[in-house]
Amino acid sequence: MSVSALYDTYKRIKTLRTHVIAALPVVILMPHSACNCRCVMCDIWKDNKNLKQLTEQDISGLLTSLKKFGTRQVAMSGGEALLNVNFFRLCEILKKEKIKITLLTTGLSVKRNARQLLLWVDEIIVSLDGDEPLHDAIRNVPGAFDKLREGVQYIKSINPVYRITARTVIHRLNFRNWEAIIKEAKIMGIDQVSFLPADVSSHAFNRQQAWTEPKQHEILIGEKELPELQAVINRILSNEANFTSGFIAESPEKIQQIYQYYAAFYGLTPFPFKKCNAPWVSTVIEADGSVRPCFFHEPIGNIHDSSLASILNNSEAVNFRKGLNMNTNAICVKCVCSLNLSPFAKLNS
Repeated sequence: MSVSALYDTYKRIKTLRTHVIAALPVVILMPHSACNCRCVMCDIWKDNKNLKQLTEQDISGLLTSLKKFGTRQVAMSGGEALLNVNFFRLCEILKKEKIKITLLTTGLSVKRNARQLLLWVDEIIVSLDGDEPLHDAIRNVPGAFDKLREGVQYIKSINPVYRITARTVIHRLNFRNWEAIIKEAKIMGIDQVSFLPADVSSHAFNRQQAWTEPKQHEILIGEKELPELQAVINRILSNEANFTSGFIAESPEKIQQIYQYYAAFYGLTPFPFKKCNAPWVSTVIEADGSVRPCFFHEPIGNIHDSSLASILNNSEAVNFRKGLNMNTNAICVKCVCSLNLSPFAKLNS
């Protein structure tokens, strides 16, 4: 291990022990607040008229903090990041600092932007909600599946080894289609697929207020449907090759936890335990400049008012990390995803 790598590891260990950010391996940016889909499990599109987006000046202003913290990876999320007309210029600014860029996208405009994506983005994660009719219905966009498929296959025709993975939110509307999702991902040429349950209880995804119970149950798998969910999971787990090959990103245990998550809403099981250090190793910067410890916790500042370094290490932020108990915090207990990055994990740019 090089001296610089050792120093980086030291800073990451120091961050976890002191709660003061000395290293920030991962940053999630939301370049554009709007989305080109109208998904049933997300409210981002409902605020499309109130457009907000990150600018070249915003990204350039982050560089001092990113260099200070040794940031190695930026995930472009949203909304739909490709709606930002200066998206590839933002990527260019970051790539000059040898920062790896991952794009999370609906996939609708991947084909149109293929050449630029191959030039400036290191890997793509697409959203996949079902087979063709179900994906289009959940996205509320006719032809969405076809555009996604065309984009993936066009990228692969240019560069077969370019990494494209898929992420699927499993919920009431698509859990019966789960096996078809795996099949379609393989046919499409996806390298790997990842699954997580639907967030129905937080303020994330542009919810001005948490969903009420009637809205929750449009997405929440019903108690009487749980045996059917378990049967689907059993069939998926029986195909060990999908796990040994790594095509399914999660372990069998984590796939089973999707059942546990939904069962917990009915008091049948506890919510799955998640080992997470996201607020210590990453941050989320929204299209309006708001800075969050992760997707689900409240903002702690804005890059238009202070530097990212100042925001992450102000007294409020440090005290938040010191006092955060993942076992008892209501947001963390019901969280659908987690990031647990070891200080020794390598992030190659």
